[in-house]
Amino acid sequence: MEFDRGQVWWVRLDPTQGSEIQKTRPCVIIVVRPIARARRTLVVVPLTTRGTPRFPLVVPVQYQARTVYAVTDQIRAVDKTRFSTYVETLSDEDMGSIEAALRQVVGL
Repeated sequence: MEFDRGQVWWVRLDPTQGSEIQKTRPCVIIVVRPIARARRTLVVVPLTTRGTPRFPLVVPVQYQARTVYAVTDQIRAVDKTRFSTYVETLSDEDMGSIEAALRQVVGL
């Protein structure tokens, strides 16, 4: 499998604890290709269909021709074995929105 920044994959996030976002859901990869190739884990932001846009925590993006939400405060590293199915690649505009939100969430 070839993983790249901006790709959306179905990812098994369970088991989780407490308030961590759970179940198998689409997640967008936010690491660049050289890191994705070198590591056994990938950093992702989960997507959800439920939510209210609240920048920088919940960012609307287009996924499968509809609006969903990137939950940027739920950023996490997951093992590549948790990835099941590639879906699509987000637009540069949507990735820019996620990147801007992440800069605020992690204080960069």
